[in-house]
Amino acid sequence: MSIVMNLYYTGENGAARGFAEEMERGGTAARIRAEVGNERYAYFFPMDDPETVLLIDVWKDQEAIDIHHASPMMGEIARLREKYDLHMRVERYITDEAGISEADAKFIKK
Repeated sequence: MSIVMNLYYTGENGAARGFAEEMERGGTAARIRAEVGNERYAYFFPMDDPETVLLIDVWKDQEAIDIHHASPMMGEIARLREKYDLHMRVERYITDEAGISEADAKFIKK
């Protein structure tokens, strides 16, 4: 089981993309990826919404998320969110331990 957090950052005039670029350039994203329990930390840009950035953030379990949220890094992230005046929408999912079904697998080209 993993916990998947989809965080949608929205701003104006390219602010969300600027935030993601600063997270990467400044090394904060790399430090998050190196945290114990982080399984994925990746930014994506929706083609139909240039003012939004999607962060897919995957953690081993709730304990790993709690440790991350208690870290000083969260203060850095909060400051950057304020700097870029971002608003957020969050979705939370638990991974399917059974994985891809045989019925679905036939539609996936590897």
